[in-house]
Amino acid sequence: MGYIFNFNDAIAYEQWFNNSRNRLAFDLESRLMIDMLSPMRGEALLDIGCGTGASLRPFLEKGLNVTGLDPSPYMLDITVKNLGNRVDLYRGFAEDLPFDDNSFNYACFVTTLEFVDDPKKAIEEACRVAKDKIFIGVLNRYAIKGIQRRVKGIFTETIFNHARFFGIWELKEVIRTVLGRVPISWRTVCQLPVVSERFTHNMEQSRFVQKIPFGAFAGMVVTLVPRFRTKPLTMRYRQKHTIGTATG
Repeated sequence: MGYIFNFNDAIAYEQWFNNSRNRLAFDLESRLMIDMLSPMRGEALLDIGCGTGASLRPFLEKGLNVTGLDPSPYMLDITVKNLGNRVDLYRGFAEDLPFDDNSFNYACFVTTLEFVDDPKKAIEEACRVAKDKIFIGVLNRYAIKGIQRRVKGIFTETIFNHARFFGIWELKEVIRTVLGRVPISWRTVCQLPVVSERFTHNMEQSRFVQKIPFGAFAGMVVTLVPRFRTKPLTMRYRQKHTIGTATG
């Protein structure tokens, strides 16, 4: 089941997002997510762990049919306040999605795997309900900001005390364990803890910079490859009986 955000967590997250500096960083993350997935208008997307709906908005602006799922009723209440009836919302868990196979073109996790109980099962479920790609966005374990969050958690109780941090390599290993050698691409943004408009324009948009594996936010896209189960068929053979004339 993992950690479920309570009322205070939901309010604190909404306040964090409304900070102009944090919103700038989130805009970078959203642009990375859209650029890597390259969704088309009218396609269907499921955001697993949608939180307060911030990660849903970029997809709505692209004209996608968006569905959000989160285990926290307090997070979903804020999503309704922010987005109204523009999205379909469900309360549920990443490891047990209430959707049929291949229900969506895409599924995404945006800082969700950190808080689930079983990341492998969550990824397996996302691949079951999506038919094209999944996007996984995580708080990079090896970024300066990621190290700061873990050190701060030693001395102060924060939401990140409940988080499990991933790096590029660990996340690829989890995916390979679940799916085998499927096509995977990754990039990172927010290379430094402090981001300015000029920094964003001149540096963060560079594909070369985004291939540095130490940005605070790491995005990974998995292209789903159809798998077919084969069952050996039993070969039935009926022997022909011939009657011959015995002589001698």
